[in-house]
Amino acid sequence: MSTSNFSEDPLYFAYKRKSVNNEHLETFHSHLGVEILYIHQGRGTMIVDNNSYDIKSGMLCIFQPNQLHHLTLDYTDGQCFERSLAIFEPTMFEAYFEKWPRLHSFYRYIHLEKLPSPCIYEFHDADLLDGLFRNMHNQLHTQRDTDRHEESSLFLIPLYRWLKQEWEQLNEHSPAYRTRRKNHQVEHILNWVETHYSEPYSLDRMARALHLSPFYLSHLFKEATGINISEYMATRRVHQSVLLLITTNKPVSLIAEEIGLTNSSYFCKLFKSHMGITPHQYRKRWTRH
Repeated sequence: MSTSNFSEDPLYFAYKRKSVNNEHLETFHSHLGVEILYIHQGRGTMIVDNNSYDIKSGMLCIFQPNQLHHLTLDYTDGQCFERSLAIFEPTMFEAYFEKWPRLHSFYRYIHLEKLPSPCIYEFHDADLLDGLFRNMHNQLHTQRDTDRHEESSLFLIPLYRWLKQEWEQLNEHSPAYRTRRKNHQVEHILNWVETHYSEPYSLDRMARALHLSPFYLSHLFKEATGINISEYMATRRVHQSVLLLITTNKPVSLIAEEIGLTNSSYFCKLFKSHMGITPHQYRKRWTRH
């Protein structure tokens, strides 16, 4: 999904979204904002910053802005992947946290600090976490668009209060929330991709814009992520096309153009290589649910 236009929708939210039958078997992406992912059911492997983590039911994941994460899901024995998630631009809600200095420090720590781990496997109060997501889900059906920002903040504040309590119990000896996470060159590359993935891709053009040589740019990205830039660009485009297929009635040829591909036949081939079915088949399957 695209989260580049936070001004229109400051919080992307989903509750107990379920994938089955090898849907989204493997994903590799990042977001401009923070993503908080609560996995109700699931099994597989997650790679974040070149570290591998087991995907297990009942875990919570925190992905920082532009932090690449790669999920490989296991659907054997009838397994499904059920999750709740919230994605948001942290600076848009910072004013709400400033009234509580310690909570505000923790809020900034989560998206600016190099965290010891993106995963929390055990909670002291899992029922409260589920209740926060469930209540927000119920609110979405009744709130007006003009209230969305305020209601989103009323979800995030207790969520971070709960997370702070759990975090401090799990990390008793962690340092104070002070150190700022470095904005690595790879994150500048990801920002460029996020801004320009809907345009025809050129490594030379990207290198000039980022003041790097094409060779160094490619080497840097491959070393940090494990894949090359063109693969990541293709994944980002397919990810956006999925959103357009399920939320609009735009023809496939127009969707191809909107993600920077002028050849719709190539787009269909690219989509099938990533998703296992054609864009038309994916749209039909989705509309049946």
